[in-house]
Amino acid sequence: MLSWSLERRKEKRWIFKEPAKEEKVKKGRKHGGIGEKSVSARMGYDLERFVGYVNEGLLCCVCRDVLEHPLQAPCEHAYCGACISSWLAHHHSCPEDRLPLDVSTLRPLYRYMRNDLSRLQIRCVNSGQGCETVCSLETLHSHEDECPFTLITCNLTGCPFQVERRGLASHLLECEFRSRVCPSGCGHTLFSVDQSEHNCVAELRTELDILRAEMLCKVEEVRHEMESRLDSQRRHMVQKESLLKSEVEDLKELSEAELEKKELLEMLRTLQPYRGQQHRDETVWGQHQVNQPTRGLLNEGPTQASSQPPPSASSNSTLAPPTSPKPGEGSRKVGPHSLPIDYVERKSREVTVI
Repeated sequence: MLSWSLERRKEKRWIFKEPAKEEKVKKGRKHGGIGEKSVSARMGYDLERFVGYVNEGLLCCVCRDVLEHPLQAPCEHAYCGACISSWLAHHHSCPEDRLPLDVSTLRPLYRYMRNDLSRLQIRCVNSGQGCETVCSLETLHSHEDECPFTLITCNLTGCPFQVERRGLASHLLECEFRSRVCPSGCGHTLFSVDQSEHNCVAELRTELDILRAEMLCKVEEVRHEMESRLDSQRRHMVQKESLLKSEVEDLKELSEAELEKKELLEMLRTLQPYRGQQHRDETVWGQHQVNQPTRGLLNEGPTQASSQPPPSASSNSTLAPPTSPKPGEGSRKVGPHSLPIDYVERKSREVTVI
């Protein structure tokens, strides 16, 4: 029974480990940079890097390497996070016992297993380049971030070379993409590869042409902006002018109306005395017409009224009241309110004209 279990494990190791080996990058592994596998293909720590005994329970059931970012199934089998994610993309069962398994049922590793995993001693990923550091798995990442044997890319723009961190300073001194200020004094920054072809006069002329073109562009932009502002101000002034003209016309009409009103009021004040006089004359005439028959009867006797001849129209040509009788014409008296008929008619016409 024990021999069958060992054979079964060897068979599974051959089935699941070989595809993982094909995805490994020979340059070694480094998280977030150059390493044994890319981030998407990273599956477990290589068992050969560990110093001492590694418990079989800390091995991934898929790649058979030491667990990396471990996850555990309900059946208590453990896997690398990347391994089980790739497996469940095409299968829906545990790779060890074929029980149903889903991503949502995965959970973190037990604490005691995580502690055992963190205490494992592992060689640096750059051991092939000469690094002899052996550290715990818990501190591996911090060491690899500072390892002097780690390959890094030159930080100069355009340089594609990768050098060890410890040799970066010497590489920067002789890198063809390093830059420095022109020793002739033109102020240009030059790369080492371009220094032999550098011409200060030509560079300065080119820079001057560029500055002139930029200045002309700015001047043109300012000119267009000023023209736009002037057009806007011009339209605004035209609108204001038309509005002012309209207001002036309104004020003229109002002034003419006020002047006409004053003239009419002055005319009314001038005609007011005549209207009062006309009213008084009409009142007097009305009273005279009412009182004249009664007063004539009271002042004249019956005999005198029959013998009195009617006054002639020619004798009353003026508006003055009748004169007193001449001596010898008799003793007939004229009453104070008895006016000639001609005088009354003329007075009526005068009142009507007024």
